Amino acid sequence: MLLVEDDRELVELLVAVLHGEGYAVDVARDGQRGLHLALTRPYDVVVVDRGVPVLDGLDLVARLRSRAVRTLVLLTATGGVGDRIDGLDAGADDCLAKPFDLGELTARLRALCRRAAEGAAVLRIGSGLLDLDQREVELPDGARVSLTTREFALLRALASRPDTVHTRASLRRTVFHDAPSPSIVDTYVHYLRMKVGRSVVHTVQGVGYRLGVL
Repeated sequence: MLLVEDDRELVELLVAVLHGEGYAVDVARDGQRGLHLALTRPYDVVVVDRGVPVLDGLDLVARLRSRAVRTLVLLTATGGVGDRIDGLDAGADDCLAKPFDLGELTARLRALCRRAAEGAAVLRIGSGLLDLDQREVELPDGARVSLTTREFALLRALASRPDTVHTRASLRRTVFHDAPSPSIVDTYVHYLRMKVGRSVVHTVQGVGYRLGVL
């Protein structure tokens, strides 16, 4: 589980309660860090407060959905019904008003985790699949190939918008968070092709890359 919350006392309380419920918990104290973790690590559920600094919780949820991240999200907010409606419209799966009862929170999380366990989310790559939960590519012959965090993030970005030509600059910014190496995108395209086949990523000369096929 990922908890995106900047109230230190509340974080300490929630982590203790969630550990007691058997959850492994990562914590982000601002929305930008929360977005980075949610894009690069697999979670069953993300709990995010609307009022976190740097990147508002509502924007965080909207950005996750715009990048086809299907992780279930519980949004917490101190506002009224309107704030919760905004959260659901942005793509949250559930909303909870603050201050909340810990028993209600854990019950809602159990319900969301049951939904997450119903089946793995996948993206199609031609005749193959990208398993978003296991971070694996399933090849047309049934073989499965595990990906590193960065390989997975790159392939997911391409597969989320299969008809889009992605520039190197945009991939470097969104997938690699402006890593200093200008060649990092080309390097990881090479790694993906070595692992799952050269056709998985198509080069558009002079522009960048788009999703290929398996």
